[in-house]
Amino acid sequence: MSELGGLDIGMPDEGVGGAPEALSEDAKARFTAAGAAMAQIRKEEKKSKKKDDQVVQVIMKFLNDEGNSHLFTLISRLVARDCPSIFILAVISLIDEESLNAVAQYLKELTDKDAHEIVDESMALTKSTEIDAETNRAMVDWITRMQMVLSQAPEQILTKLMIDDKNIDGTVLQLTTFVLQRFFESRKKTAEFEKLQPLTASILQTVFEPFIASARKAILEAGKEEEEA
Repeated sequence: MSELGGLDIGMPDEGVGGAPEALSEDAKARFTAAGAAMAQIRKEEKKSKKKDDQVVQVIMKFLNDEGNSHLFTLISRLVARDCPSIFILAVISLIDEESLNAVAQYLKELTDKDAHEIVDESMALTKSTEIDAETNRAMVDWITRMQMVLSQAPEQILTKLMIDDKNIDGTVLQLTTFVLQRFFESRKKTAEFEKLQPLTASILQTVFEPFIASARKAILEAGKEEEEA
């Protein structure tokens, strides 16, 4: 299982032959630093007033596309867990232009910076030479978008994705892997689902890491309140 500080991210048992490497240590360090900075500078007064209905409409349009029907169940599961829809949009923004625009608008209302300004786009995500510069840049922006969205409401998002204080629901890993697979296929690159999962798990671990402690604390405190009630 793939773990982060004792946190199980819902990764199937490892051992899949030919699996690609995870994020490079340099990439992990840079995204972790960026995430920590986002958490530090988050300001409550700058939270968006955008109605969630608008975001939901984008998701429903995406779900009603027959070409994306295989993603319907996974997105529906996250919606059923009350995962904030803006984070779902951030995940699928890698392959859906309307979702990308919605996330960009959301972030524009909250911060003066966009994904391009947070992390160096030329940073190599992996040590592999199979990812070309343009693909690498698009993935860096995507990872940064997910982290920027998460930084605005980390406890609200992560507590919905966590089954308990040590386990992440595997649905988010599956959805993110399918999105990454679709992205690579659109660029004429071979992308088997099982072989992409280690990379996806590494990406999600890096996105979540700066905010796990506060989310875990919120879950434990909620549990204590229920016991005392």
